[in-house]
Amino acid sequence: MSNASQFPKHLIGPSSASGPLLAMANAKVVALLAVLALLQVSSCAIARRHGEPSSSLRGEGTPAVMTVNGFQRGEEGGPSECDGHFHSDGDMIVALSTGWYAGGRRCRKAIRITSARTGRSVVARVVDECDSRRGCRDNIVDSSAAVWKALGLDTDAGEVPVTWSDA
Repeated sequence: MSNASQFPKHLIGPSSASGPLLAMANAKVVALLAVLALLQVSSCAIARRHGEPSSSLRGEGTPAVMTVNGFQRGEEGGPSECDGHFHSDGDMIVALSTGWYAGGRRCRKAIRITSARTGRSVVARVVDECDSRRGCRDNIVDSSAAVWKALGLDTDAGEVPVTWSDA
């Protein structure tokens, strides 16, 4: 008596009758993966429309232009929108364009900024809005000198490409 006859047929391998069932199961798996991919794409599109950073499956973040800003009293602007205070340029802080600032919903939240030039990443806190209704472009992460230094960048460059995401 062979060993194969001691086990039920469904445990020792597919029979010729299971071929169509296997093909149907594979088709269902492929369809499910296609639906999941479409849901991922549509959720990124919805996020972009609502001021949320898009992020790919690899976590690249939203492309932006980083500019340098002074957050101390006597520098470029007034007190920060989030708390009404001035902040040290040595703090890891940023102001976001109006859409990304999201009406203050990102106040005091941490974001991750990655330099396209150096590849370094840092986490900084949102303290202000870069008002897009008053001259700030829609794709700006306006950051303190400390953020530039941590990313290994020279503030004299003025503008550099970065990506950012909620941390």
